[in-house]
Amino acid sequence: MELYEVMRTTAAVRDFTDDPLPDDVLARILDNARFAPSGGNRQGTRVVVVRDAGVREGLVEVTGPGARRYLAQRAAGEAPWSAWTPSAVTEEQVARTEVPSWVTTPLRQAPVVLVVCVDLRAVAAIDKDLDRVGVVAGASVYPLVWNILLAARNEGFGGTITTMAVAEEPALKELLGIPEPFAVAAVVPLGKPVRQVKRLSRVAVSELTRLDHWSGPPLPD
Repeated sequence: MELYEVMRTTAAVRDFTDDPLPDDVLARILDNARFAPSGGNRQGTRVVVVRDAGVREGLVEVTGPGARRYLAQRAAGEAPWSAWTPSAVTEEQVARTEVPSWVTTPLRQAPVVLVVCVDLRAVAAIDKDLDRVGVVAGASVYPLVWNILLAARNEGFGGTITTMAVAEEPALKELLGIPEPFAVAAVVPLGKPVRQVKRLSRVAVSELTRLDHWSGPPLPD
């Protein structure tokens, strides 16, 4: 596929057919995705490839607590898991929240689930001393995750970046035997989409940009 078409049609895929994702195709996806940039070119990422049904059920279990909190906060009109605005949702509200099938089915249905990890010794967390949640360290892992989805789209497959399980990272690491000092960055189910989105909706360039200053004019579309 043409590059811009891939970029404009790589959607979040959660519904998969029964088609397999063969090892040779997955290897080709990862072989191309590995050329993503990373901080200092340290390449501190590792990927656990999950096909086993029992391990998948473990992933479903550790996904539950984070998903309940996300959905309870969303139902209360909050921005889920916000690092800026404190939540007023109670633990009782969280406990009463059911996890819908759209959260768990992809983990069971996709032919493969990738758990993407990053070596914390290899990231440059330039913003770690600022009085806010850190984001810069993600530059060492998320380009790879996105490259995986772009490469999958090029091969006729799809997936989505999920992070609900990371809320229970100790249990997730125990499930998969992930050692210190690795952190889990994403859980990515991959498979053949039931349907492929032809066009995605995004904000215009004029909404995305400002010239020279936050109060400057936008870059024209």
